[in-house]
Amino acid sequence: MQQAKLPNLDEPEAVPEKSRRILPFIVGCALLMQMLDATVVTTALPSMARELGSNPIEMNLAITSYLISTAVFVPISGWAADRYGARKVFIAAIVLFSLSSLTCALSQTLSQLVISRIVQGLGGAMMVPVGRIILLRSIPKHELIKAMALLSMPALIGPMAGPPLGGLLVTYASWHWIFLINIPIGSLGIWMVLKHVRELPSDGLSHPLDFWGFILSGLCMACLVSGFETLGNSGSSPSLSIILMALGLIAGWGYTMHARKHPEPILNLSLLKIQTFRIAMLAGNLCRFSIGATPYLLALLLQVGFGMSALAAGLITFAGAIGSLAMKMAAPRILNRWGYRKVLTINAIFTGLSLMICATFTQETPGLVMMAILLLGGFFRSLQFTAVNTLAYADIRQADMSRASSFAAMGQQLGISFGVGVAAETLSISMAIRGSQTLIPQDVLVGFLVIGALCSLAALSFWRLSSTAGASLRNRA
Repeated sequence: MQQAKLPNLDEPEAVPEKSRRILPFIVGCALLMQMLDATVVTTALPSMARELGSNPIEMNLAITSYLISTAVFVPISGWAADRYGARKVFIAAIVLFSLSSLTCALSQTLSQLVISRIVQGLGGAMMVPVGRIILLRSIPKHELIKAMALLSMPALIGPMAGPPLGGLLVTYASWHWIFLINIPIGSLGIWMVLKHVRELPSDGLSHPLDFWGFILSGLCMACLVSGFETLGNSGSSPSLSIILMALGLIAGWGYTMHARKHPEPILNLSLLKIQTFRIAMLAGNLCRFSIGATPYLLALLLQVGFGMSALAAGLITFAGAIGSLAMKMAAPRILNRWGYRKVLTINAIFTGLSLMICATFTQETPGLVMMAILLLGGFFRSLQFTAVNTLAYADIRQADMSRASSFAAMGQQLGISFGVGVAAETLSISMAIRGSQTLIPQDVLVGFLVIGALCSLAALSFWRLSSTAGASLRNRA
């Protein structure tokens, strides 16, 4: 009997051109739901606390439970896609995310809400990395810049749009709608996946679960994210943050020892031997500090420091999202013209400087001037993340895309959380130096200087790239 021929996973799956064009929008919708959900709840906490019989401090569990759940389950997403099929897992994740959004809206107590948020975090952890796997294995590498430029828009828009959208919905509707809006978006996403996405070919292997790898990586992620999050919570003890981060590092060390001996670890650390992937993960995460830190610092500066309303502050910060959108059309041409090493190195410095310029804001600075600076900063950040997000996969084999996507998603989660943590700790140190417990605008401005400096430091790593780095991604024309 003739043995069935296994598919060649070193080549992308043949996908019709129409489906290739729409894939970034499908995955982008999933990413937008996840990014909005991570930030939109913040402005609704006081209203939710009143109706659920709790207080705003306790309601912070609704945010941290979601973030920790997402962090724990992100590493397993690549395995799930390989084991059960990326399309099946993607649909199941959207369904789970949408249904848990409904149960969040129907929650009558804080405990019910936290349980629903944990389930929602599980859906989000599977939804975006698995959607990215489908994209990476369906689109030729020379078309990846354009696709990832479209895909990365929600990652930049979500943190900026979340707080003002939450404020708008709470003010003119009710807090329930911050969850209910996911249902029509999720339903549309499921329909589009069923219509336009085909199941990826299987490699014919069983892919057993690396159980202890999952436990160790999940513990590492949960402790690190919790530690970074508590840095941003004024009611938490710094010693608690240090203990959590220490436990996370110990678990990470344990996973490293485990992965060296396991034939199929849940996170393939050997991918870090690939220069483009390693630099995109490490230096790229210094740039990602700005994704979490910028909305956090702007909200404090404009609302606490300058006394603006949440809606007014949101309209100003949204200028950064507009800048991100404007760059998407130009990013592929810039990368094709100048190459990854030059663009990432020079633009890392510009991205950092655009953040440092925010340290010049005062209460007398005209809103239009602040919006212009934020728009320019969004332009630079958008180019940087488009380049980093594509460079990570430049030299990854198609057969390794699933594990690479999980690894990258884990790094991104840590980078964003660490950015908020570093910004919050900078504010605490600035207040301690002044000998005050009251936040003033000057403390926030120091935060912009520190985050901007760290972002600029990434240029040192990007300059170590080969001059031909990312050649497989550049337009063949």
